[in-house]
Amino acid sequence: MYKERIVIKVGTNVMTNKDNRIIKPVLEGLVKQIAELYERDIICVLVSSGSVIAGKEVLGKSKIEDRTQRRQVYSAIGQPRMMRLYYGIFHDYGMKCAQVLPTKNDFKAGVHRENMISCYEGLLAEGVIPVANEDDAVSVTTSMFSDNDELASLIAELINADKLIILTDIDGLYNGHPEEHDSDVIRTVNPNENLEKYIKDSGKTEGEGRGGMGSKLGFAQQTAAKNIPTFIANGKKNNTIIDIIEGKSIGTKVAL
Repeated sequence: MYKERIVIKVGTNVMTNKDNRIIKPVLEGLVKQIAELYERDIICVLVSSGSVIAGKEVLGKSKIEDRTQRRQVYSAIGQPRMMRLYYGIFHDYGMKCAQVLPTKNDFKAGVHRENMISCYEGLLAEGVIPVANEDDAVSVTTSMFSDNDELASLIAELINADKLIILTDIDGLYNGHPEEHDSDVIRTVNPNENLEKYIKDSGKTEGEGRGGMGSKLGFAQQTAAKNIPTFIANGKKNNTIIDIIEGKSIGTKVAL
């Protein structure tokens, strides 16, 4: 029996370099921490972006003009590559992983939701790490999540997680612009606070990612309001997940 269930979301900007290429050592560091938590009887669900970027690496520049169709193609090509990477890294740590590709419709009350709960519960009972990502190959318009921050929030609620950790490429929520020398990370946030004045991005990100700090904070507050403490922290730094689990002052904690 596991002591805790943790949902970890890793975004595109964490796992890519300035040339928009997947950085395998980042994935290795992520899995290493998940393996360490597993040894402590803490099991994780990993919500991972990266399929579109991975597809670009394989296919190169696409001739498809329609942006939605182009994204579908990149994702369909890239998702197997991402899972091959994860499978190999988890195998190196003596662990197993599984792929779960939901759409937003799967979280609506009904048979699909019950089937998804059954799948997660079965995987976690077997000690298998679910690796979830939006099914970009078929998920368009109304079936799309706003981004993987929303997906991670929904999964955290679905499996009754003890914590949600959202990994990004900055240290957390700042009380000013992150690049200003006198700006500091806000360490603790109540989910009921109005924090619009601290949101300095437009909700957009570089590269293929869709979620900015506004999105992360919004879904963090929604999740924390359901009594699931949520953390926003820098996934490019070493040992971030372990530091959070050990209670160190890192990133921004959103909790009641």
